[in-house]
Amino acid sequence: MKKIIFYNLIILTLLTALGGCSFLGGSDLPSGTKVVIKVKDGMSTTDIAQLLEDQKLVKNATYFRTQVKLRGLGSSLQAGEYEFTVGMSDKEIMDKIAAGEVRYITVTIPEGFNTKEIAALLESKQLADKVEFLALAKNYTPYEYMKTDDPLVEYKCEGFLFPSTYKVSPGSKADYILAMLTKEFDKQLTPDMKRQIQEEKLSIRAFVTLASLVEKEAAVEKDRPLIAKAFLNRLSIHMPLQSCATIQYILGHAKPELTIADTQLPSPYNTYQHYGLPPGPIANPGLLSMQAVIKPATENYLYFVVQKDGSHIFSKTYEEHLAAINKVAQ
Repeated sequence: MKKIIFYNLIILTLLTALGGCSFLGGSDLPSGTKVVIKVKDGMSTTDIAQLLEDQKLVKNATYFRTQVKLRGLGSSLQAGEYEFTVGMSDKEIMDKIAAGEVRYITVTIPEGFNTKEIAALLESKQLADKVEFLALAKNYTPYEYMKTDDPLVEYKCEGFLFPSTYKVSPGSKADYILAMLTKEFDKQLTPDMKRQIQEEKLSIRAFVTLASLVEKEAAVEKDRPLIAKAFLNRLSIHMPLQSCATIQYILGHAKPELTIADTQLPSPYNTYQHYGLPPGPIANPGLLSMQAVIKPATENYLYFVVQKDGSHIFSKTYEEHLAAINKVAQ
């Protein structure tokens, strides 16, 4: 043991003498400058040390590499994109790479975004290739309750990409991001929630589909349980849901006012033309819309019409509904 310690001391003395290296990173850049580097898979300690020297984050690659070896971190250095501050010590730099403290980009996925909108958002943040993401999303079903054989469902993970704020490392694979979003959904889908869904006599896929309609119809939080109840009431009496949100989904873009012709578009997602729920979710609902479906309001409304402020007027009869439409039109 004494020989090893003595040998290490000799190495440190020689390295310090070579080029006057200290245990601090060195750079011609102003202190505090942010520098981003990418440690690729398969890079050796020598490669990483040289990269750090080239980027002027350390003064001497040999000194850095030796320190990594002496500290037993050779097999711990992890691939990824890292952000360092000029002035950090060699120890701080190697500890960060060994801990895998990679650089993250924060992305917020809004409630109600569909799979195509999420793919476009991720591409705009340079986090994923849109085409690759959508190709994988078509059949991505890591959980049993997501699976469906319905050929009418374009993206099987639609509805299960939970809207939230995520930290994603640049260069992450599309399947990694899909796994992150669906894992968060599964986390939110608690055992108690599953029990309540079962009490509503819904499958989880049907539950998410209904929650997606609520998400796209509701702009005001207090309306969510009322909209959910109206849809449930319609389903119970075999009445068309007539959700404008499903027409917007068919069109593929938001339209301020729908026409009669729009409601006659031939599509299995057209809830004006078909009874029951559409083949699958039309968006990815947030927790509030999911809770609205399992804890709907108690009022027996069947109709609702949106007002200019985004809130709705709810009615029990068609005559009341017509009066509400006339009121909104004034």
